Order: sequence, then C-alpha cells, then structure tokens
Amino acid sequence: MNEPREQARALSASAQLVQDALRAAGFANTVIELEFPVKTAAAAAEAVGCTVAQIVKSLVFRRASGGGVLVVASGVNRVSESKLAALLGETVAMGDPRFVREATGFAIGGIPPIAHATKLEVVIDAHLLSHESLWAAAGHPNSLFSLTPDELVRMTAGRVAEVAK
Repeated sequence: MNEPREQARALSASAQLVQDALRAAGFANTVIELEFPVKTAAAAAEAVGCTVAQIVKSLVFRRASGGGVLVVASGVNRVSESKLAALLGETVAMGDPRFVREATGFAIGGIPPIAHATKLEVVIDAHLLSHESLWAAAGHPNSLFSLTPDELVRMTAGRVAEVAK
C-alpha cells in the first residue's frame, strides 16, 4: 500500500471535528489530511493506495417525509433509490448541496460517516463488509481515515442492506 502524502500541520477545523468525534466515541482511528483534495472515490483510492471499492462514499438522501438518511456505499457502487425507498418505506431523492450541508454540517466531497450536525439514520451498503479495510472522508476534501467494516457498523449504528444498483 502506498503511504499517503500528509501535511505536517494541524487538521482543518472540520477534520478535527471528526477526529474529536472518533475519540469521544472510543475509536482509535486517526484522521489524516493530504496535500491535495480527494473529492472522488477514485482520487481517494489513488491517494491512499487502495481499491475504489474500499472507499466509503457518504451520500445523503432526502426522505419524502422531509428528513435525511445517510447511505454509506462502496466507492464502486451506485445506490439504487428504489431499493433504498423499499427499505425505508418511503420515496427518497438525492439531497441537494444545501440540504446535505444542513443535515451533516459538511460539504459534499468530504462528508464523513459520523459527527453530523443532525442525527441521521444510516444505511450501510452490504458490499463494504467484504473488505478487510476501508477509507472514509473525514469532514474536509483533503482528509480521510482508515477503518474496518466492523468499526463502520459500530460507529454509525448503521443498518446493513443491499442498496447498490
């Protein structure tokens, strides 16, 4: 595995928020901040030397009832809105940038699976559980942290489901 190129400076405020949330929840995972943004799953995978399938994409959907739901999916998968709607019992649509920012406190391109501004139900793409290690965004386009599938399930209290197209 390639060693990610990190900057030897303090974490950005949003990445530090994620690091603090990890510690407060009892997790030892360490947020790293790269010298460059990794806004896509492919860019993140290249930066940390893993497969795109090992990247955790955090996607926020708006429920017909108005609330949000976070889906954490493998970087190679697209989420099926019909499968997600069937699981939730109501229609859903991808959240727009403003809705995502209000629900999570983070901008698209750096949404972590934890530390959100509001409590969101979390659905975990079952495909993520087939990997030994994963990488997730940590609140900023340049920040990531490594984790295991078990840690992802525990830190999000998410429901594992088949939601990929």
